[in-house]
Amino acid sequence: MAIGWVMIRRGNVKVHRRLMIASVIFAAGFFALYMYRTMFLGNVPFGGPHYLLPYYTAFLTFHITVTSIAPILAVITLYFAYKKRFDRHRAFGRWTARIWFVGAITAITTYLILFVIYPANTTTDLFRAYWGF
Repeated sequence: MAIGWVMIRRGNVKVHRRLMIASVIFAAGFFALYMYRTMFLGNVPFGGPHYLLPYYTAFLTFHITVTSIAPILAVITLYFAYKKRFDRHRAFGRWTARIWFVGAITAITTYLILFVIYPANTTTDLFRAYWGF
């Protein structure tokens, strides 16, 4: 997505279009694999100190919110491009890309917290992983 953003800034519409479509396909594939893992293998609970759990939960809630908004905005942005409403596409695209980048950064941070900084080495159901029970 970042390279696609650079390409449109340079005026290369054809490469921008291909990269953005590819990024949406890869994001959808990643989401499908993530949901498969969540449903069939479980989630990793927060393995850090209990006093940090409320902060982690707030951060995770922010991440979930941002990553839930990003695909909705992506569909709207793609719709405007498809309809050749490039004024609206550009306006939505700026916000979509920013929100997507925030989601990507919080996803990497969540991964580092769960698997590098405070690894729990267990899996549990979604409810227990989110609330820490």
